Amino acid sequence: MSITQQKIHSIKIHSLKNIVDLTISFDGSPVTVVLGPNGNGKSTVLHALACLFKPVSDGENYKFSSFFLPNTDALWQGSHLEIIHSYRDGASTYENITTEYSKVSDRWSPKYARRPSRDVYFIGIEKCVPLIESENKATRVHYSTETISEALVLEILRKASYILNKQYSAFNMHTASGKQFIGVESGGLRYSALSMSAGEQKIFYILQKVFRAQKNSLILIDEIDLLLHDGAMKRLVEVIHARAIDKNLQVITTTHRESIIDQGHLVNVRHIVVKSGRSLCFNETKPDAINRLTGSQPRPIEVFVEDDLALAIIKKLAGELGGTKYVSIQRYGAAINCFTVIGGLLLGGETCDRSLFVIDGDVYRTDEEKQDRINKILTGDDQRSVDYRATALQKIRQFSIPAGINPERYLHSLIIEMGDIENAEYSEIIECANEIHAVADDHKYIEDLIVRLDWDKGVGLAKVIDLVALSDQWTEYVADIKAWMREQIEESIEAPAGN
Repeated sequence: MSITQQKIHSIKIHSLKNIVDLTISFDGSPVTVVLGPNGNGKSTVLHALACLFKPVSDGENYKFSSFFLPNTDALWQGSHLEIIHSYRDGASTYENITTEYSKVSDRWSPKYARRPSRDVYFIGIEKCVPLIESENKATRVHYSTETISEALVLEILRKASYILNKQYSAFNMHTASGKQFIGVESGGLRYSALSMSAGEQKIFYILQKVFRAQKNSLILIDEIDLLLHDGAMKRLVEVIHARAIDKNLQVITTTHRESIIDQGHLVNVRHIVVKSGRSLCFNETKPDAINRLTGSQPRPIEVFVEDDLALAIIKKLAGELGGTKYVSIQRYGAAINCFTVIGGLLLGGETCDRSLFVIDGDVYRTDEEKQDRINKILTGDDQRSVDYRATALQKIRQFSIPAGINPERYLHSLIIEMGDIENAEYSEIIECANEIHAVADDHKYIEDLIVRLDWDKGVGLAKVIDLVALSDQWTEYVADIKAWMREQIEESIEAPAGN
């Protein structure tokens, strides 16, 4: 019987190196990108994932000692992690199986032979070292050359041409002193990996791994952005995503390049950050919330919101209250991240006295739902944990919208309910809104309106919110948030200079 259709749904690292209680979900896209500041555990996650399986066919054979070698400072006792995964064994399908890994004595468990089966390929940053720098010969290098015309290799050439915007015409294999290395031809010039740029060499190495991997393999790439300019990195991600879909691969990579968020339609984006000994993960979040967790507060009043629409609303309220210069606004992405952000700040020792965490009001509507989510982030029975949970609940507020409708659709409904208005620009917005009867996704009601009017997104959101603020329902919609902001802004305005 053969093991097929393997997939890791999530990993929970209870304790490993500097990671504590970190859970990362890989569901969604077959490609997951892990972002995070230096030293917060991105590479550790990949190293752990590399050790979880034994090969099915030609996968690489990693054990925990490959990455977590016992040494004077670390014997790795107490390490504990688990995965939830699915697979097919012959005619039987196994869904959401939990497999635990730990080191409680001198050996890791389970024994390697008892681990799940899956082909794994790990591409570390050492693969970015140009071949010429690892070659210790100081004299002329003699090598023989064989042109490879295998169909798969020709496909790799086409993909490399697209990624690097450079037309490759041939792929060669060179042999020197028993070692083999690649070469290419481009624009009538033939050259080997000894003459390749580091980025070019890296692209070919990754493509060979990805295109030669067996179906259902797990491919791990550390620092996919290293040595690549932004355009090449994004095109590489496109190619990897397409191949992953075609061959049922699962690809997990790390990066420092926040521009990867632009490819959120192709990949899962997971931000990880360590705060006061706890490891936090954010799904599909924006970089400003993470920067806030790792940086300083720029203004005395800070408001955390889900997206650009909510950001435009908060800017409108700050302007109405005459306190724009006092308010900093951070986006955290999906609503679930709200609880992780406030948990991270509290665990970091911040009081959050002048911070507000705003959710859109379409999910986590009740205090019970909010409390349940907070309890998953801020665990523990000590008084400090109890106080943190109480503070977190008090700091989360929401816009007032009817049940079963999201903010974009609700605001669109307010616009089309408006009658005649003595303002040509506002009248045009209302007219265009009335032309939108259905969209592919309810979240696109406002986006489609802005596109129809050919406005820059930021400008368009501001104009739409200015119009919505004239509706009879505006006061109720923002009441809870505006009351908190009014109190904070008045306190800032009344504060003596220098305080």
